[in-house]
Amino acid sequence: MKIRILTLIITLFLLSSCSTISHPGMAMDYVHQGIMYAGKGEYSLAMMEYDKAIESDPECAQAYNDRGNIFFLKGEYDLAIKEYNLAIGIEPNYAKAFSNLGFVYFEKNQYERAIIKFNKAIDINPDYAKAYNNRGLVYFAKGEYDRAIYDYNRAIDIEPDLAKPYDNRGAVFLIMGDSERACSDFVKACELGECSTYDMVRSKGFCDMNYYAFAVIQ
Repeated sequence: MKIRILTLIITLFLLSSCSTISHPGMAMDYVHQGIMYAGKGEYSLAMMEYDKAIESDPECAQAYNDRGNIFFLKGEYDLAIKEYNLAIGIEPNYAKAFSNLGFVYFEKNQYERAIIKFNKAIDINPDYAKAYNNRGLVYFAKGEYDRAIYDYNRAIDIEPDLAKPYDNRGAVFLIMGDSERACSDFVKACELGECSTYDMVRSKGFCDMNYYAFAVIQ
């Protein structure tokens, strides 16, 4: 009789514990599905997948981070900040979440807070090219052009095939009146797939096709 009662207690305990069992592998499947939806602009479907991931594994830091990305893309910055902080609470050395926080604060024009978060991301991962690039955007917005150029240079040194640092550095050179280096960077960015600035400056009479041909030959 005692054995039957003990068996019943154990069974009830296991049944009541099922909802708290973590399934990290399943959670990441949901995360990857969410990323696919987010890439197609289907944010509601992406959010549903991230929610499922968190239900499967409440400690899935990437699901919170990626849910923050959806809020960011929708312009809901305070909700994005909350999600990134939840991700960091689970994974304190989550460099990407710190960088994402920095970008939100940049969008909110809270430049000093943005720099602090980018600094943290870089402290965690000194080879984080995108964090350098994004910190450069903050320095550019503050008019600290030398610091911006330094960060874009670091991003390029780390990841030479990343288009944005060339594009952003070109904008600094253009503001500083160095059209030759600006156009060179815009051309390089365009070669790497980011042509919007190059097309815009050409429409204004800068960086004509002759310069483009010369830059490509060089």
